[in-house]
Amino acid sequence: MTDEPKVALVTGSALNIGRAIALALAADGFRVMTTARQSEADARETARLVREAGSDADTHLADISDHRQATALIEATVKRFGRLDVLVNNASIRRQTKFADMTPEEWREIMGTTIDGAFYCAHAAAPHIIAAGGGTIINLGGISSHVGAVGRVHAITAKAGMVGLTRALSKELAPHNITVNTVVPGSIETVRGFAAGGNHGRAALPDSPLGRRGRPEEIAAMVRFLCSEEARYVTGQSIHVNGGAYVT
Repeated sequence: MTDEPKVALVTGSALNIGRAIALALAADGFRVMTTARQSEADARETARLVREAGSDADTHLADISDHRQATALIEATVKRFGRLDVLVNNASIRRQTKFADMTPEEWREIMGTTIDGAFYCAHAAAPHIIAAGGGTIINLGGISSHVGAVGRVHAITAKAGMVGLTRALSKELAPHNITVNTVVPGSIETVRGFAAGGNHGRAALPDSPLGRRGRPEEIAAMVRFLCSEEARYVTGQSIHVNGGAYVT
């Protein structure tokens, strides 16, 4: 082991929660690989902001629903920075479609990016995190997978799968000093296009007793903590950040 800065890969880091996570980890000295499927300009802007904050960053585009591209993304990260300590599986596609109108193609698109992509990235990343002496995998869930919502059967199923992936990997990777957790955002102020349901999907989510939506930076703060040395005894958990909208 060396004292060189640690490295984090944040999928879906072009905007919103992914960008906030990249910047939060950069504040702790992580070098960051940003990535997106198509939004190259936004992903590169995230990398620029990381560098502006005083850390190092690069960008590699990948469609992580393709296991070959997901593996190439991991390899590009290790080649660029020499190691990998943290994987944040944030990438997902959020569409708003009634169950009766949902097509098999749309189902596979959502599942492919959200849950298949998380598996492919974790599978390729784990050997490198082990080689670094251990580290952290963070999966991003969603409050709707715990409370249900109309028009989100595909997205909810995929996000529920992230919880199962977290629980299983936390057991299997614990001997290698790798912690695995899910951060579950509530309704967050983000920029979403029409294909993601615009703002309409948020109406189906429970209201926060705090009377507002969360900010991406508030989700990033929890991810930042889980990637810190202070959180090395936390693993296998689904941690809700929703202003009290869902109380277990």
